[in-house]
Amino acid sequence: MSTEKPQARHRTGATPGALLLCRADPDSVAQAAHPLRERMLLTRAGDDWSVLVPEGKPWLHGEEPVDRVLTGWATALAVGAPWPVLALWWDADRAGCTLASGFRRPVGYVWLTDGTPAGEDEAMRTFAARLGLDPVLDLQSLDQLTKPDPEADARSRLRGLLAVLTRAGVALPTGLTPGEPADRLREIARVRPDAQQIEWAGWREAVRAELDAVDKSRLGPWMPWSGTPRARALALTQAAAGLPLTTWGLRRRSGGWAVAGALLLAHGTLGLAYDLARPRD
Repeated sequence: MSTEKPQARHRTGATPGALLLCRADPDSVAQAAHPLRERMLLTRAGDDWSVLVPEGKPWLHGEEPVDRVLTGWATALAVGAPWPVLALWWDADRAGCTLASGFRRPVGYVWLTDGTPAGEDEAMRTFAARLGLDPVLDLQSLDQLTKPDPEADARSRLRGLLAVLTRAGVALPTGLTPGEPADRLREIARVRPDAQQIEWAGWREAVRAELDAVDKSRLGPWMPWSGTPRARALALTQAAAGLPLTTWGLRRRSGGWAVAGALLLAHGTLGLAYDLARPRD
């Protein structure tokens, strides 16, 4: 009997796991992450980056694969926010990344457990452009991750991706390594001095926190340019896109996309309500 699959499982971790990298400070990420309604730990991952370490129940106790859940979460966090979100995920058979940025279609890449590239080369070019990476040196390094390499497995491919991102300011805390079991990642994140626990406290609390943030800054991450025609257009677009996306996610039983749609609808509605209630000059 072949032992290839057990060896592959040992190299990538027997259970699925994920990390969400956000190009924003922890306070901004915390405000956007609460409505995901998932238990996560949040800590800094560089001067301009934060990382969310999810508990992982949607893919550990459900039928939805980790990559689909993470794509929905990344989309929900990034839509309407002035910063991109990079999801790193892995399971027993594959590993990959998904980059979400604003209303643009998420772009991703996948490697099989043994490191075999299973994505489109053009994805890396889009990836580099959206993150503002060097179009020559960084893109060359990313292109190497799309070439066959018998010495590289899926886990080392993700490490190679993170090595490129260090030049963009990413600095994951020691021990938060792609491929590790979710429980170990949470243990490492929990002992960080700046770690925050993200938990769902209900829509009423989430809306109240959002309004408080807007009142203080007039520039909440979900309502940039508040009080301007651009803000109203964004809110209308969010609300219009949220309803069909929520319906589609529910029909497909896709929790990640359903959450993304619900967040779009909620924040679009909130943006319109705030605009209507805002005192006019």
